[in-house]
This record gives sequence, C-alpha cells and structure tokens, in this order.
Amino acid sequence: MISRVRIIGIGMGNPTHLTGEAVAALGTVDVFLVADKGERASDLVTARQAICDAVIPADRPYRLVEVPDPKRGPDAERDSAAYGDGVRDWHAARVATYAEVIESLGDAEQTVGFLVWGDPAFYDSTIRIVDALVARWATSGHYVDHDVIAGISAPQLLAARHRITLNRIGSPVHITTGRRLVEEYDPGLGDVVVMLDGHLACAALAERHPGLELFWGAYLGTPDELLVSGRLHDVIEQVRQVRAAARERHGWVMDTYLLRSP
Repeated sequence: MISRVRIIGIGMGNPTHLTGEAVAALGTVDVFLVADKGERASDLVTARQAICDAVIPADRPYRLVEVPDPKRGPDAERDSAAYGDGVRDWHAARVATYAEVIESLGDAEQTVGFLVWGDPAFYDSTIRIVDALVARWATSGHYVDHDVIAGISAPQLLAARHRITLNRIGSPVHITTGRRLVEEYDPGLGDVVVMLDGHLACAALAERHPGLELFWGAYLGTPDELLVSGRLHDVIEQVRQVRAAARERHGWVMDTYLLRSP
C-alpha cells in the first residue's frame, strides 16, 4: 500500500512554467494518476505526459495511469442545491475509483502523484478527493502522508499575457464562477476574475454595465493561446465566435477572464 500522495500544480501545460519545487516533486513520484475524460480531451493527458518526460530524469522509473472519470451530470440544468449534491456524488465516485486503482498498485510503488492543471487551490477538486482518500485509509489504520505543490494559475497567466494587474491600487479582486456571476455581480466587488464559465455568462452584463472591460484568454501558456480584450459590449460576440471555433477544433476549451469597471 502507498505511503504518500503528492498533489502537484503544473501550471498551464508549458514545462517552463513549472516551479523548481514542482520539478523536484515530479521526480519523487512512482505512479501518476490522470483522469481519462474521453477521446475529445485526450491531448490533456498527452500534455501531462510531455511535462513528465521533459523534467523527470530518464533513469527515474515512473508510470502514468489513466483512470476513467465518472460521469458528472448536466450541471447547467441544476439549481444550486442539486448542483451541490451532484458535485458531491461525483467526488464520492471519484474517490471510490481512485481508491480501487491505488489499492491495486505494487508494493514498490509507494508515492502517487496527481498533476493538477494550473494551481490546486483554484476551483479544482483534487485536494478534496485526496483528503477523502486519506481519511478512508485512516479508518482502517493506514496513514498516508500528502502534500500540495503550488502552480502558476490561470488568473496569474491571464494577467501576465494581457500585461495588466488583477487589481487596481488598494482595490479588491473577486474570484467567482460563471454559474454565480450574473446574480452576484456588482461594481463594488472590484475587479472580477471568472472561471469555469462554459456559457460566457458575462454576456448578460453587457447591456446593464456598458462600460465594463473584458480581458479574456484561452489555452493560456500553450501554442494555441487565444487572447481578446476590449469593452465587453464590443467584443463579446468576437469571444463567442473564437471560443466556439476553438472548441470545435480541439474538442475542449479552458478559458478564464477578468471583468473591470471603468
């Protein structure tokens, strides 16, 4: 049975974005577990493999194991209560799936690693999954150490690519999701970073707040990087078209954006 789990933030898919701490951590892992989200997202698995190949010494043996990801359900059709229940059910299914894989590993494979896109602290379930796994094993008397290695996050890279700060002098930054944006948006929040917005909820704010600026980015830090900025009212259709074309081309899209009041 394993003795350690390492949750490693790998930035946005570019090996040069790895911190020195992340590089050192990668070299200690025996088995990396990667969620298999289907053929349309297979290049995300390939990107993780490329990162490992780029920085792990050739004489350091390791395996990358793809684990089928449980179905999550139709989030867009759920109210807040059903959404929360659905996510918790999905997490429980993930815990059971990962536990089965980990508990079948050989005795020589003592350290398991999870490669987290961006930073594990931002809208990612891996820390919760690992906490649940560690608690599960503790109930049977087996104690597993685990740690978290920070990575460059999408909001950080978004700001760098647009050559802006995420906040203005002495002002706050509010980080939220597309699901919550419209109901909670207020200029008093300061600059607003939006993640997990598959439907560009910000479009609903264009008429209500005509002065809002949008700084949008997708595939940040990769050769496919896309950037758009301007008044939300003026550029939202451009973003919608660019995003749809990119999703059709790649089969997936990961993007984030900043909303800034004038």
